[in-house]
Amino acid sequence: MAHRIITQVVITGSRVLGRAFAEAYKQASASQQYARQAGSSDSPGMAHNLASSGLTLDEACKILNVRPPQGGKADMESVMLRFKQLFSQNNPDKGGSFYLQSKILRARERIEMEVREAAEAAERETEIKAGWKPKVYKD
Repeated sequence: MAHRIITQVVITGSRVLGRAFAEAYKQASASQQYARQAGSSDSPGMAHNLASSGLTLDEACKILNVRPPQGGKADMESVMLRFKQLFSQNNPDKGGSFYLQSKILRARERIEMEVREAAEAAERETEIKAGWKPKVYKD
């Protein structure tokens, strides 16, 4: 009698686990397909559109009230000026909001990341056009 109960428990448990794994696989597959479609629908650089904080470049520019980088070049002086001004205005010691301060900081970081990536891409392009030139050291 005990072996019958143990067998039923094992079979029922394996069914439950099997269904759970199947459902998890379906959800992971759907999520992967959604991410693939979202990455190819808007632009080729869509995967890098969001920074780790979840801000888009457009949102970051609106938060700091600056123009978006044109051709990967931005006026970083105006970005830093707006950042310092807004960051000090929202100081929690002066009655400001820590949340707004963090949003302002993430916006500045997002714009800096975009400019840095564009500069690296431009540097790679010039290096590709110039060709590989090894450095030779003489002893």
